[in-house]
Amino acid sequence: MNFFESPATLIGAVVLLSYLLGSIPFGLVLTALSGGGDIRRIGSGNIGATNVLRSGRKDLAAATLALDALKGIVAVMVAWIMCPPELADRATATAAIFAVIGHCFPVWLGFRGGKGVATGLGVVFAMSPLAGAACCLIWFLGAKITRISSAGALLAFSAMPFILFFQYGHSFTDSAKPLAGVLIALVIFLRHRENIVRLLSGREPRIGQ
Repeated sequence: MNFFESPATLIGAVVLLSYLLGSIPFGLVLTALSGGGDIRRIGSGNIGATNVLRSGRKDLAAATLALDALKGIVAVMVAWIMCPPELADRATATAAIFAVIGHCFPVWLGFRGGKGVATGLGVVFAMSPLAGAACCLIWFLGAKITRISSAGALLAFSAMPFILFFQYGHSFTDSAKPLAGVLIALVIFLRHRENIVRLLSGREPRIGQ
């Protein structure tokens, strides 16, 4: 067997490529290129679209949201193309997890990245357009009703593992995607721990503040 045809090698390559794709800090790059300075010095200090919006640049926030989601989609699709059919399920689930980890903990920024929402939605949509659309809808409605972005995100990622679980079988042995959903949700909740504290105490800023 060729070294690069080994399942372990292919999965290892998926891990590395997905992490590197996920770690591209589009919010930081776009804000800097536009002359807005370092986005980490304003608002929450986050590199994601919500904090970019606090700079007053709705266009940059929209571009950040789209590109952060796109890098998640690309990571999953590259994994699907790279691997043979018998590895596709495990490879795409692995890519989804590590793209989100790359966004949240990028090596280039001292492992201090974003909160993973847009990239998380992107990878879920790539694994399952149905689950991705459902999570986007939950996120949108949650944020619109509460006017709190983090509330919508937490609702969406609370639902995501269950959606994937019921879509891909009632056991983690049927598909790796539900397990990926659980791990991604855990990472998202970990990155939102301060938001959760503020939500519980009623101090979480609303959209536009």
